[in-house]
Amino acid sequence: MNEKQKRAIAREKLSLSEFSNHSKINAAFERDQNEVPTMGAAPAIRDGIPETEAVKALFNRIAPVYDELNDRLSLGLHHVWKQMTVSWCQPFPGAIALDICCGSGDLARLLAKQVGASGQVIGLDFARSQLDWAQKTTTPTPSTAPITWIEGDATALPFDDSQFDSITMGYGLRNVPDIAISLQEISRVLKPGAKAAILDFHRPSWSIMQALQRTYLDQLVVPAAHQLGVEAEYAYIWPSLQRFPTGQQQVELALNIGFYSAVHYEIAGGMMGVLVLQTPPSSIC
Repeated sequence: MNEKQKRAIAREKLSLSEFSNHSKINAAFERDQNEVPTMGAAPAIRDGIPETEAVKALFNRIAPVYDELNDRLSLGLHHVWKQMTVSWCQPFPGAIALDICCGSGDLARLLAKQVGASGQVIGLDFARSQLDWAQKTTTPTPSTAPITWIEGDATALPFDDSQFDSITMGYGLRNVPDIAISLQEISRVLKPGAKAAILDFHRPSWSIMQALQRTYLDQLVVPAAHQLGVEAEYAYIWPSLQRFPTGQQQVELALNIGFYSAVHYEIAGGMMGVLVLQTPPSSIC
């Protein structure tokens, strides 16, 4: 682990007390109900997973408030977690990078800074309005890579084999209809020896943290999402976590698929995690 990663983890640990402070979270959630737009019907949910077309429609609707909600729900900590994720996939100047399930573009913009003007970044998402919002809120600079926004499927990536030096994915793996196929696609489009880093929710191993996570989701996240008309989309996080593989299970699945290495890092007291994957070097491909 390099110094940059250590500093990011230190910042995340220092901020964790705020993440679990209910009074501060409640204060951040206060809003006049009359000022909140109605977003429309929530997606149908089966086995803890929203139906693909329904969740696509929902993400299209919530695009303008998605960033605000993420900031409020994590007290801004999601920015630290995303910086850690980008650091773990090791983008370098001139690299070609991909952000899958890019949403409003946070990870893609971080990748663009790391690969620089000589690099290339693609942000892929299945929700067109999220991509439009990402493009609208991204300001190109001479020192960052241009970002191409593409509508596409995480389980059928529209790219050639061995195309990318670095890949990120934030809060997308838990929502895909087939996790194994999505990981296979990541392996296929990564260059030999390249890395991917996947950020998502995680089930803590400690019972006290499990209880805190359940309380946080039920009593804080869902009510806050309700204020913005997206209650069901966030209410399904808990049941989706019950079917989402644990960190160790994700590692085993990735290794069985053919990744050369797979490590899962627990962050935020085990309530979040980053799966770091590497494809086999060219010498043993």
